[in-house]
Amino acid sequence: MARQIIGVILIAIAAIVGIHTIVEPLYFDSATTGSGYNESVWAIINVLSAIGCIMGVVIGFLRKRAVDAEGGITWDRLAASALFYGFAFTAFIFFWSWFNLLSPNFTAIGGDAANVIWILYDALFTILAASMGVRVFKGTGG
Repeated sequence: MARQIIGVILIAIAAIVGIHTIVEPLYFDSATTGSGYNESVWAIINVLSAIGCIMGVVIGFLRKRAVDAEGGITWDRLAASALFYGFAFTAFIFFWSWFNLLSPNFTAIGGDAANVIWILYDALFTILAASMGVRVFKGTGG
């Protein structure tokens, strides 16, 4: 039962990030607010994303360790490695970008570069979290 709950949580977070990324330009007027994104909504979504990234890295690591112990090269081992390393990369760029938002004195990159990194993160995280969530829910991963 816990496995299904974790899977649903990952799928739900993936859906929230993915859907909001796509529909935000339809309702948010960045020209009048002075910000390129809806800060209040993303503040909540970023907390969910942090939880999803941590869950993905932990579950991915546990699954990768289990299939690596079995030995041999299999599709399951390839999938486990792709999900683990994908989540590790995604968590890295998420936390770097999030801490960049939280620290206004950090100016190593411009706003346009930060926006590109965020959209890449949103797309990659949505795909990885949904995939991991489905695998965990079905009992084939994690």
